Amino acid sequence: MTDTNEKEQFLESFRNATPLFQALADPVRQELILLLAEHERLNVNEISDYSPMSRPTISHHLKILKQVHLVSSEKKGTQNYYKLEVERPLEQLKELIKVIEAECIFE
Repeated sequence: MTDTNEKEQFLESFRNATPLFQALADPVRQELILLLAEHERLNVNEISDYSPMSRPTISHHLKILKQVHLVSSEKKGTQNYYKLEVERPLEQLKELIKVIEAECIFE
């Protein structure tokens, strides 16, 4: 990196992406992402039909995925339906890659 401003930009982009990396690192959440990728939308009961996890555990992991904008939810009646969202997390990763490509010198 050539100057302090570029270093700060890299650090900020990396820090912003850290929660996404943490969410993606968990095997349980990886399975939920894959499951939601196979279905347009599912509620917790439907997800539990595909998974050995309890509904509270599924809900906990969905909450984390929702916090990093990998999952969105829509309430229909008494049920929340979850679907995979990739646009915002992808933009976040693209920004980090852009900063790395522009500002880092690989030797």
